[in-house]
Amino acid sequence: MGRLTCLTAAVFATLALSSASLACAEGDGGNPPERAATGKVSVGGPDAAGASAGHGKLRATRVGFFNEPVEIRHAPGFPNLMFVVEQPGRIMVIRRGRKLARPFLDINRLVSNDGGERGLLSVAFPPDYRKSKRFYVYYVDNAGNIRVAEFRRRTAVRARRHSGRTVIRIAHPVNSNHNGGRLGFLGHDLYFGTGDGGGAGDEPGNAQNLNSLLGKLIRIDPRRSGKRPYTVPASNPFVGRRGRDEIFAYGLRNPFRWSFDRTSSKRNVRIAIGDVGQDAFEEVNYLNLSRARGGNFGWNRWEGYTPFNGGGAGTIKPSLVLPHPPNCSVIGGLVVRDRRLPALRGRYVFTDFCSGKILSFKPHLGRAAGRPTGLNIGQVTSFGDSLGGALFVTSLNGSVYRIRQ
Repeated sequence: MGRLTCLTAAVFATLALSSASLACAEGDGGNPPERAATGKVSVGGPDAAGASAGHGKLRATRVGFFNEPVEIRHAPGFPNLMFVVEQPGRIMVIRRGRKLARPFLDINRLVSNDGGERGLLSVAFPPDYRKSKRFYVYYVDNAGNIRVAEFRRRTAVRARRHSGRTVIRIAHPVNSNHNGGRLGFLGHDLYFGTGDGGGAGDEPGNAQNLNSLLGKLIRIDPRRSGKRPYTVPASNPFVGRRGRDEIFAYGLRNPFRWSFDRTSSKRNVRIAIGDVGQDAFEEVNYLNLSRARGGNFGWNRWEGYTPFNGGGAGTIKPSLVLPHPPNCSVIGGLVVRDRRLPALRGRYVFTDFCSGKILSFKPHLGRAAGRPTGLNIGQVTSFGDSLGGALFVTSLNGSVYRIRQ
């Protein structure tokens, strides 16, 4: 999501550009038996095994093949189900470890499906999902704009396809990249991160512009209220001040994957944001949500710890910076809760799209240092966990893995 230099010519010989460019920025059927992946792969092609176990402790077990999976999520009230988002516009279901043949939702006709960084990118389920049946998706429409839409389910494994309504539409008029791409609930408030509008250097200055919803962390209540398609929490930092009320934080380049730290206390929630860099640095921000409120993450004044367009004071500094080369396009992860993974439990896991090396750090407020986990999975697009904490990884090469120890 900033360079195509992260893929070598040899990789381009085996991968279509549309698949490879989801997280590498441009220019400045049936379910097989569950099995462990073998063979060390840097960037796996469609037939690659995709992962290797490190130090004889951690292993990635493939649980299914999908069509360009970009996210895996759980839903409150349904502990036996996992939902896999496919970039071309479908959401598939894994039930008790097995992929179901029929999609949960298919909105391919609504989604820009030209590869790259567009497509269906995220799904999120509110805490009252079992009763309300409402859920939300994040996608790029056929006009290139970002949309968050509400749908309702018919059964536990089947949505009402024609139940959709647009909650919010954000114009993304020029470039096809930097669309952000993740939804997340905290209570009934829906958060999502948007990219800066694409291209190099954020020339329009969207990320620092408080009248633009691009390059931001947004917080809304997505439920309809009268004629309003959504409402804005009164505690949002720019309510009653200069700037769009929906903005929670700003100064982001492309927060493709971020998460709440579900191991933190309810009174002191923390957030981890993987923000894709330009040409020199990727970054991970880990901080208290209260500090992020109204905060400026620095883009395009800063890239990592380095001034980019003037620098200046008053910005939030990253917890961790990944330099180039060899790293590119950070894929933010989550803090692991699985008691069956003592080597990772309580650690934040993440990677970059190009090397595929899964790293981790002990989350704390301040600068961090990543260390290898020994796992290597090609073309990672997201990390996810079940209601019970089981850790999953999706790869654009088609595989979804569960991490075991």
